[in-house]
Amino acid sequence: MRIARVLTRLALGGPSRQVLASDLELVRRGHSLRVLAGDPEPGEGDLRPLFQRLGLEVVSIPGLRRRVSPLGDLRSGMALRRELRAFQPDLVHTHASKAGTLGRLAARRCGVPAVHTFHGHVLEGYFPERVSRALVQVEQRLARHTARILTVAHATADDLVRLGVCPEESITVVPPGIQTEPLLAVRARSRMLRRMIGASDEDLLVGVVGRLVPVKQPQLALEVFELLAARHPRMHLVFVGDGPGFAGLARRVEGGSEDVRARVHLVGAQENMVAVMSDLDALLLTSRSEGTPICLLEAGAAGVPVVASAVGGVEEIVAHERTGWLGEGVDEWAYGLDQYLEDPRLREATGQRARVRVGARHGAAGLADRLEAVYEAVLGEAQA
Repeated sequence: MRIARVLTRLALGGPSRQVLASDLELVRRGHSLRVLAGDPEPGEGDLRPLFQRLGLEVVSIPGLRRRVSPLGDLRSGMALRRELRAFQPDLVHTHASKAGTLGRLAARRCGVPAVHTFHGHVLEGYFPERVSRALVQVEQRLARHTARILTVAHATADDLVRLGVCPEESITVVPPGIQTEPLLAVRARSRMLRRMIGASDEDLLVGVVGRLVPVKQPQLALEVFELLAARHPRMHLVFVGDGPGFAGLARRVEGGSEDVRARVHLVGAQENMVAVMSDLDALLLTSRSEGTPICLLEAGAAGVPVVASAVGGVEEIVAHERTGWLGEGVDEWAYGLDQYLEDPRLREATGQRARVRVGARHGAAGLADRLEAVYEAVLGEAQA
């Protein structure tokens, strides 16, 4: 099959990492893939060089950005149509909202069936109600001309049905997958983060991994640290990520207590997630909305227990009190994290159970199998 994949950007986030995992496997199986993507925004990191080093075709689409820009969107839509006509794919697979809108419109103009993946959604709780209603209406219209709607979690699929975006029978849930092998092979600390922040091997590192945006609620992770700082004097909180909330969070840290200033660190976006995860003792996720966070899969594969909010598809990845701790609010997250910091045997056992679960369910080969089956079904229907 010839597959064109459209993403808004190849940042360090989950969609890009999933595409990297699946496409390497699909290319090994003899399929032809070409990734069409815009440029990441400042601070997001860029996986484009890694894609290219690994032999995956990447084409830059000028003007493709997350923000709404009538002129830029028109420019990128025309560029997408040109690239699709040049590549002549059998199928177009789009990811996330902006790439999903422009990519599916371009595919329709070129007469190519389209598949779209929701890695989460921004259809409620992100914007004023009238904007959310307009976004739902746009997705409803796009769904009518989409051969298959994919979601990474059953929770996201339920939301799309409830909001009236599309009927249940048009949705296929495709759980996420990553390149698990390097993470499953981790047996010792990389010490990368510890060198960056000046921590020792005896210190306990709790990571917050992801873009610093309001939906991730990074300030609540800071409140968790403040609750536990006196009880765990060797605990450090490390924010691994960038975004519009970086400067505000940095100011809050600088204006905090002596413990906060000394033991809370913002290290920016990092490409080497194997080195990041191998240096953590626990992962903390305080988001108010999620699809299926890839950082939870990476932590699990590396044997790192997680403490997370029970939102979106998180419960489909983390088994409460088996492979991590799920809670609501600062007090519950602090309680769960305290158990892992206090008991190294519990930390080790939980991490090992997570490693088995992620290794069995979320590898690259499994993701490629699921996508391959969807593509074959869509093309079979198109030919019929």
